[in-house]
Amino acid sequence: MIVMLAFSDETGLAFDEIIDAYEKRVFNLIYRLIGDYEEAADLTQDTFVAAYRAYGRFRNECSVYTWLCRIAVNHCKNRFRERDRRRLYEDTSLDEVEENSGGLPASDAVSPGEHVERKELRERVEEAIMSLPPEYRIVAVLRDLQGLSYQEIEEATELSMDNVKVRLSRARAMLRRKLAPYLDNQVP
Repeated sequence: MIVMLAFSDETGLAFDEIIDAYEKRVFNLIYRLIGDYEEAADLTQDTFVAAYRAYGRFRNECSVYTWLCRIAVNHCKNRFRERDRRRLYEDTSLDEVEENSGGLPASDAVSPGEHVERKELRERVEEAIMSLPPEYRIVAVLRDLQGLSYQEIEEATELSMDNVKVRLSRARAMLRRKLAPYLDNQVP
């Protein structure tokens, strides 16, 4: 997916090693934020091209992954803005809604009923995450799905620590409200 780029810094770390180490994680982050496989692949490529161009200016003030997250999040924010501008000029039909068919393979040890329930829950959670406003979706995905620390999220988003915590709290509250009807109907 990513073209290998030959470049190394004074530490000797080649950029293609960075791509090998972080491509899947960056793609996963972008996919969780954007919700479209093809678009996520394009934005992943754009992220690594931008990182390659800026690699000589990387000062090791944060981890490489956090730096890549910042670039990826900025590309996603730009894409959100583009979508918003397009929506102002386009009439969208309810018939044009795309279905997200991504998913993880089921375990052989799970009964068919459990598999269906897990798949439905996963779909509901993904829908709820995608319905969050972008500023809340970004921090929720970075923290709860990517496992970044609050400090890393602060660095990746360039938000203050208080803003990170507030947005994460609000995102989780929104998700709880959106998922409550489904979870209340589940039998423990």
